[in-house]
Amino acid sequence: MARPLKNIWVAAGDGDVDRVRHLIEQESLSPNAPDAFTYTPMHAAASYGQLQVLEYLISRGGDVNVQDGDGDTPIYTVENVETARFLVDHGAILDRQNAEGVSPINHLREEFSEVANYLQSAVEPASARTIEIMQQPSQREQDMASEQLTSALMTSVEDIMQRAEAEGRDPEEELRQLVGRTVLEGVVTGYAMSEPVEDERRPETDDTPTKRPKTDDLG
Repeated sequence: MARPLKNIWVAAGDGDVDRVRHLIEQESLSPNAPDAFTYTPMHAAASYGQLQVLEYLISRGGDVNVQDGDGDTPIYTVENVETARFLVDHGAILDRQNAEGVSPINHLREEFSEVANYLQSAVEPASARTIEIMQQPSQREQDMASEQLTSALMTSVEDIMQRAEAEGRDPEEELRQLVGRTVLEGVVTGYAMSEPVEDERRPETDDTPTKRPKTDDLG
């Protein structure tokens, strides 16, 4: 017995670009079409880290800020930094709240802290960290901070190069962004060695919804 054909949401979550392309180009489905749970192909692809599908959906009008019934945009569904960075680079809005008043950062904080930290760094450049020179750090402190940054940079570069080689892609853009972030962090570390500013945003909630299952209904 033949297996039923995938709907666009399942195909997007599975990374089945050919099926997604067929449904959009031959059956006129929208990249932003909601399923029975108001989940869109954009949400499904983001949730499962399907960057190739996301790239295609966006090229066909996919909205990186499309909302589901809870007010969640695709950035709320991501589970890794690479996908989060992709969405941010394509215009995902981070300074927002869903229907429950929760930001993407707080939504992801508990289960995906690495992603939340990345998003925090994306919305809080040096100016947002209230750089106030309380006292001039010693030369030794500056040297230690510099060594730590250099070590972290080299580790990150090695990781990016290995992943890029494994995935067969050009690491240039990711390396450029890494260097930019490291320079910024160096400025903050060297000239504003103060306690982190407390997050005054709405506190985290304990009822963070889990990833929606990929529905087999074509709606």
